[in-house]
Amino acid sequence: MQIKGYIIKNQDSFELKDIFDCGQCFRWNKEPDGSYTGIWSKNVVNVSIISKNQDSTNNILFKGIFETQNYEQEIKRYFDLERDYTKIKNQLSNIDENLRKSTKYGKGIRILNQDLWETIISFIISANNNIPRIKGIIERLSKAYGEKIIFEGKEYYTFPTPDQLKDVTVEEYRNLGLGFRDIRLYETTKMILENKVNLNELKTNPNTLEVRNKLLTLSGVGPKVADCILLFSELKRFEVFPIDVWVRRVMNELYIKEENEEKVSKKKIEKLAIDKFGSLAGLAQQYLFYWRRENGNIA
Repeated sequence: MQIKGYIIKNQDSFELKDIFDCGQCFRWNKEPDGSYTGIWSKNVVNVSIISKNQDSTNNILFKGIFETQNYEQEIKRYFDLERDYTKIKNQLSNIDENLRKSTKYGKGIRILNQDLWETIISFIISANNNIPRIKGIIERLSKAYGEKIIFEGKEYYTFPTPDQLKDVTVEEYRNLGLGFRDIRLYETTKMILENKVNLNELKTNPNTLEVRNKLLTLSGVGPKVADCILLFSELKRFEVFPIDVWVRRVMNELYIKEENEEKVSKKKIEKLAIDKFGSLAGLAQQYLFYWRRENGNIA
């Protein structure tokens, strides 16, 4: 397959580490030269910043194998390049000093438009797990049941579709190292194949609460996983605020300031997030968490 390149000049709010290491995705890996290579759908792409401009914008090279001839538009869609993140950061930075500092620190974060099905399975795998292990499981799953693509002499594998997983047994999932998540993947795949949850209907339903409640019917999807799916997939619901032990720690440290953070309820955090951050709560969470984690203030 032919390798194609695409350069975008003067792009603001785009830093590789901020995008790929902020916890939203699991199929992008850093190369020795500082670039990142990843796969989405049937696209295998290497992304590098080829030069930085005086106005803090970047010139970015996207080089890879693309599923569609209209790959420029696919890049813009996947990387959310038509959204004004500078405007979003300005809105958030006016809320308080924490957001001013965090949006400046994570200035290059963009929320990817990841495939809904892949995001569902990836975040089911993420439950009570760490990022290296999550990545390993997803790669083994893709190698076992996805399609192989060769890019620059290396093998990459597409994320398997529900149909490609229709005959996989719980035992086979277990052999991939899924642990207690094996039955979750099996059951969720069956629910999608049997149309008990219609992914296309979720994409077109503007009611976030209804979509969230439908996601919660899937095996292995609890409130935090549902909110991650809503925020990090092509559903793009920026108002949701995923809460795990680390986010609770950040919110308590910065705003609530209870002596015992374990006593801080999720309802209290959710109310604070909605009241303070409004329709951009999910993005506020990303900037705040990334800033505190990268600065070593969160264990």
